[in-house]
Amino acid sequence: MIRPLLVRGMLVGLAAGVLAFAFAFVFGKPQVQHAIDFEDYLARLHHEPAEAELVSRGVQRTLGLLTGTVVMGIALGGLFSLVFAWAYGRIGAMSPRLTAAVLALGAYLTVTVVPFTKYPANPPTIGNAATIDKRTILFLTMIAIAILAAVAAARLRRELLGRLRAWNAALVAVAAFVVVVAAAELILPAVHETPQGFPADVLYRFRLASLGINLTLWTTIGLGFGAAAQRLLVPSEARRSGVPGSAEPA
Repeated sequence: MIRPLLVRGMLVGLAAGVLAFAFAFVFGKPQVQHAIDFEDYLARLHHEPAEAELVSRGVQRTLGLLTGTVVMGIALGGLFSLVFAWAYGRIGAMSPRLTAAVLALGAYLTVTVVPFTKYPANPPTIGNAATIDKRTILFLTMIAIAILAAVAAARLRRELLGRLRAWNAALVAVAAFVVVVAAAELILPAVHETPQGFPADVLYRFRLASLGINLTLWTTIGLGFGAAAQRLLVPSEARRSGVPGSAEPA
């Protein structure tokens, strides 16, 4: 059953990548262009020679952007299907649709939103080239901490269910997650490399667009894969139970 789920996950990821490209092209591309214009202005102000472009900006904004979102969508869709295959039936008596939706929401929060609160997205023209490795490691570290904290919180909730009501156990687990994430954000170093005079509205809109692109990806993967998994898994479960035509509720 893993292979059919993986294929469906990658196909849904492909569709998610295309939709993310459309969102990025409409809402993100203008902010990137504003950031490029600001960089060009600083270069002219300091009489710096223009750097040769290996790939034209027109290609970067169209084919390059589409390639990036599609590859990312396919990769995330494949990984999501593997996580779903492990989690289905283990995180509660939920249908495939609901399981996929819960996993997609958790992925958006842990992979995108939580790291964003410490290291928000910046336009490609912001940042010192010499610190790109350090910034990448810090961002990936924050993602890893958020994921591990979420897994630990889920296990804590499950262990507390025997002693506390479900709602109270969930509150304790969420509180533990927040404490771990807050401690990590206090310990990890901050990154402040926005050049002086950079338009605040451009930075704000770019970051909103970044959140929107990721929301488009995870929403499409969660809902699309959930529908595909529902059609794949529910009929086979009905056949095994010997109830013809039975269907699992969404």
